[in-house]
Amino acid sequence: MEEMTKEETNLDLTKASRNLKTAQLYELAIKNGEAQLSDKGALVSYTGKKTGRSANDKFIVKDDETADKVNWGNINKPISEEAFFRIREQVLAYLSSKELQVQDTIAGADPKNCVYVQIVTETAFHALFARNMLSSVNTNSALLSYGEEVIEAYSPEYRVYHAPNLQLDSQEETEINSGTAILVNYKTKEVLITGTLYAGEIKKSVFSLLNYIYPQRGIMPMHCSANASEQGEVSIFFGLSGTGKTTLSADPDRKLIGDDEHGWSDEGVFNFEDGCYAKSIGLTPRSEPEIYAASRRFGATIENVAMSDQRELDYFDKKITENGRVSYPIHFIPNFLFDRFVRKQPKNIIMLTCDAFGVLPAVAKLSPEEASEHFMLGYTAKIPGTEIGVTEPKAVFSPCFGAPFMPLAPKVYGDLLKDRVSHAKVNCWLVNTGWAGGQFGVGERMPLSLTRAIIHRINTGKLAKEATRKHSILGLEIPESIEMPEDHWQDKDAYKQAAEKLMNLFEQQNKS
Repeated sequence: MEEMTKEETNLDLTKASRNLKTAQLYELAIKNGEAQLSDKGALVSYTGKKTGRSANDKFIVKDDETADKVNWGNINKPISEEAFFRIREQVLAYLSSKELQVQDTIAGADPKNCVYVQIVTETAFHALFARNMLSSVNTNSALLSYGEEVIEAYSPEYRVYHAPNLQLDSQEETEINSGTAILVNYKTKEVLITGTLYAGEIKKSVFSLLNYIYPQRGIMPMHCSANASEQGEVSIFFGLSGTGKTTLSADPDRKLIGDDEHGWSDEGVFNFEDGCYAKSIGLTPRSEPEIYAASRRFGATIENVAMSDQRELDYFDKKITENGRVSYPIHFIPNFLFDRFVRKQPKNIIMLTCDAFGVLPAVAKLSPEEASEHFMLGYTAKIPGTEIGVTEPKAVFSPCFGAPFMPLAPKVYGDLLKDRVSHAKVNCWLVNTGWAGGQFGVGERMPLSLTRAIIHRINTGKLAKEATRKHSILGLEIPESIEMPEDHWQDKDAYKQAAEKLMNLFEQQNKS
């Protein structure tokens, strides 16, 4: 099959609305019934049954380019070229009958390694989401970040065709599972999204593209947040959902580089995005003041958060979903780093885990080898009530802290991390934001104030100067000022059993 070029779109975009600004997209989204206005000015949308990612509906085209590169399996599921192009024809025919929105965006804040991504969608709400999350070419921030040469050279390298209201026929197209499909074609440099209004599919599809592109350029792509001191000393935060990655990186004493996706090159650390996408459940002005304030401003998009008749948002109402989301430009956070690129090697890597078994210490210092091992594990734990059937803490492993978005083998990313940590002599830490003194239901959650104090000592370099002692079961080096985890357990034998059980789970995961 001949490789298609970017000109062969079969979709006339000359009549599409191109790079409309925030106020214009607000007007259209409200006019078209896509969203409502909240009392403080955020744009609120409800996505129906799909209130999160449709992981089972994501496929990658298997062809002569990807056959030996992609890590095929339950996460990276293959679809044939023939099926992709049949579905592509349906998607483009559908979009050709709509009033389209196009956003010309740039992913990756490194001007030498940025990627041009064009978002084509049938909805103004999602065009605004794309404008928030990526760097739109017609903004002053893009011009200042990339320079005139990069902006003037803009020509879409990759396209995302977004048809959220199109339901495919999975009985006719037997290679997909439902009317929802997220299809990635690395050869034609295209993504097709159908059957879901959840905006996160756009964000994560672009992330998956970059996670394929950048390792082949020697750049480490990371599912992480990152911030920097005034002197440019970078801390990277890895962690799965619910571990505190976004919360802990939004530090009033440091500059936020970004909250979710970054690259690590020979020159330094750069954000992939120009915005933030945060969970909204439980937001308060006291617990997370920066994110709370950002979520309520004109320009923010809100998904699936309950709203009163007076248009007041209720961040504690779970009747729609616990996965309510807010998207906003990064400059809504007061201490954001303007150009999103720190041209220095990072000083600290912090791996966050919510250990619901109450086994891990509040913090441990990791060697490069241990850091690579924990990176490959990507451990956290689910607590009862978060999922149907989960009645006790359940270990969760997501290699590279982002397995659903990593198309290549985990070892590719793990080797990149280990090499860069060793070369740059980065301090690596494991921080437990979960339970102490017993598992969920028995012990208590680590106080956020304690975790923030530990992060502060990491960032200032004080914790790295402390002597450590090795834990007899976990094998982790724990700073002398930090209590051993079993000290908080009344039943020391019960702790030993829980710790040995967790270590066995780690060992089994390493062998798999």
